[in-house]
Amino acid sequence: MRFRLLTAVALALLVCAPASAAGASRVPAKFFGVMADGPIDNGSVPFAGQTAAMRRNNVGSVRIGVYWSDMQPYASPEQVPAAEAGRFRTIDGVPTDFTLLDARVAAAASAGLDLMPVVVRTPTWARSEPAQVGSPPVDNAQYARFLEALIGRYGPRGSLWSERPRLPKRPLRRWQVWNEPELVKYFSPAVDQNGWAAPYVQLLSAASGAIRAADPGATVVAAGVTGRTWDDLHKIYAAGGRKSFDVAAIHPFSARVENVLKIVQLTRAEMRRSGDGTKPLALTEVSWSSGLGRSSFNYGWETSEAGQAARIRAVLPKLAAERRAWHLAGVWWYTWVSWPLGAPNSFDYAGLRRQSAGSKLVDKPALRAWRTTVRRLTQ
Repeated sequence: MRFRLLTAVALALLVCAPASAAGASRVPAKFFGVMADGPIDNGSVPFAGQTAAMRRNNVGSVRIGVYWSDMQPYASPEQVPAAEAGRFRTIDGVPTDFTLLDARVAAAASAGLDLMPVVVRTPTWARSEPAQVGSPPVDNAQYARFLEALIGRYGPRGSLWSERPRLPKRPLRRWQVWNEPELVKYFSPAVDQNGWAAPYVQLLSAASGAIRAADPGATVVAAGVTGRTWDDLHKIYAAGGRKSFDVAAIHPFSARVENVLKIVQLTRAEMRRSGDGTKPLALTEVSWSSGLGRSSFNYGWETSEAGQAARIRAVLPKLAAERRAWHLAGVWWYTWVSWPLGAPNSFDYAGLRRQSAGSKLVDKPALRAWRTTVRRLTQ
């Protein structure tokens, strides 16, 4: 999810052994997913209007941002403006607006899509640093209670399903706790670059306890880390985080396909050293930008639209072939649809589709590459 300001990943010297043929059997459809944010988050491309296209193009799972700050912007019912009161339900004393997420969960359920939420962004009233969007909560129990509210709405016994009995019941069972906490922009700046792991593990521990109590069958997914992912995961282990997550997660960005695979291998090796050799590993963001010659804020891995498609055709079979050996839980492309041409950030060109004039969308060569490659691997 690109609310990011990132330093480039310097991995040009890594050399990766070829992917083995072991594990090259067909993979489950939901193994391959996409992130849905950008124009979907700001409403210019409605999520419900994309679910049929996602299914046609062999998307099995969708990772969505669940923004705590948007759903619980007020600390108490007394603070809710009268004109907004109809949108909120009071959950554990906090006004909660389920409207947008209800619509997205319902649209995904109707389309038969698996959803994985990544729960981020502390409301101003709950931040340890009120002026910082990426601030962690001052009290981790507040974040934990929000997760309990989400499971009470969308989990196996969630109120959404009882209120809408005709809706296909697809409860949310995987919950990702935060995003890229090693980057100051997304987790503080009160927490410096070297000290982020202990506060994140404290948040993760509170969150996992709440998730497991509310839904014992749920899966706790750790935040995706990027850059030197193996070092970041080592810090999480060193801070005592091993028992607080069921699935590790990384964002292995690099210019070369072989280096993406090398990042996964190095992360897997760190997991083995830390006693987690068989714990699943999710690649919750994998991508190449097609912003070469267009984006002005770059990371060194930009390519053309044709190059983006070629990398998709190259990397997905290799990850599928190593799925069992590397205990991979899934691969999510960042992102489904990106902004119109002319945006500055490299990640603004990462979509399989892009916005054109108005609400029109353009299918990039990457979309065809995704569709045909995933069909071959999953059927």
